[in-house]
Amino acid sequence: MDTKILIIYTGGTIGMSRSEKGYAPKKGFLTELLKRIPALYDEAMPAWELYEMDPLLDSSNMTVLEWNLIGSVIEENYEEYDGFVILHGTDTMAYTASALSFSLENLQKPVIITGSQIPLFEVRNDGLDNLLTSMMIAGEGRIREVALCFANELYRGNRATKTSATDLHAFGSPNYPPLAKIGTSIVYNDMIPQRVCDEPFRVQKLEKIPIGIIKVFPGIQFELFEEIMSESLKGIVLETFGAGNIPGSADAILPIVRKAHENGTVLVICSQCLKGSVSLGTYETSSALKDAGAVCAYDMTTEAAVAKLYYLFSCGLSADEVKEKMEDSISGEITK
Repeated sequence: MDTKILIIYTGGTIGMSRSEKGYAPKKGFLTELLKRIPALYDEAMPAWELYEMDPLLDSSNMTVLEWNLIGSVIEENYEEYDGFVILHGTDTMAYTASALSFSLENLQKPVIITGSQIPLFEVRNDGLDNLLTSMMIAGEGRIREVALCFANELYRGNRATKTSATDLHAFGSPNYPPLAKIGTSIVYNDMIPQRVCDEPFRVQKLEKIPIGIIKVFPGIQFELFEEIMSESLKGIVLETFGAGNIPGSADAILPIVRKAHENGTVLVICSQCLKGSVSLGTYETSSALKDAGAVCAYDMTTEAAVAKLYYLFSCGLSADEVKEKMEDSISGEITK
């Protein structure tokens, strides 16, 4: 394959080694592993180079800082490579995929995020197939967006969510079809068009915006959360039941929503259901949220909603502008 890709290793299970305290990332360990895999040097594979971030992190330790570092590496090497593969831990992979889908503006090259449930050094592992497939997809160049490749499927990055802590098929895309399915060959979904953009590629740095997530549960006492609605809190993602429903009297949450509005806090309504869409006002129990000015996330994942809030506020938009854009698809994250 006459293309060249950059593999960016951030940490995560795929490149970990054994330690006294369990699997852990180790500097230089993945480099030595890759040297011993003949398939990586086959003529069917793109030429590649490895960039190892420092420090390497378990993905549970990923922050906005690391998202920006990944973006900077891609930006600095964008013209030199035809595509990029990011090796990442599975726990927060969907958050990183969502964040990069927004921050990598005007992207016209493949950025494929992958990892594994079992380290690459183990005799039986899922990392090798995930790595080889991701490299081939990045080298072929048909995908011009941030995508997540795992267990024989390729998903739009901001549509993916982790569905299992133990299955090798660890991710799903409940509200959007796969970009490709991988069997004896890689079959791309030609019904999903790839965006063509003439604007120059750029990276929007993300700021450490104060954002929270509240998961609704039976018997929740909304008044307990009123104190966190300070002026410093920029966004709240509220995971509701079904199509946007909340328990109990609507009056219980109205003071919180009003306080959020007064403080410029954007309240985004997601569903706890993996599949389906929020539709505020469909049921009486969600009408209070709609009437009070909460924002509908439709079929966005929680990961995408959080990442989008980071992105929009980092762009310097006002709370009202953020509310408006949260309900519009800017990177294929919503189906309305």
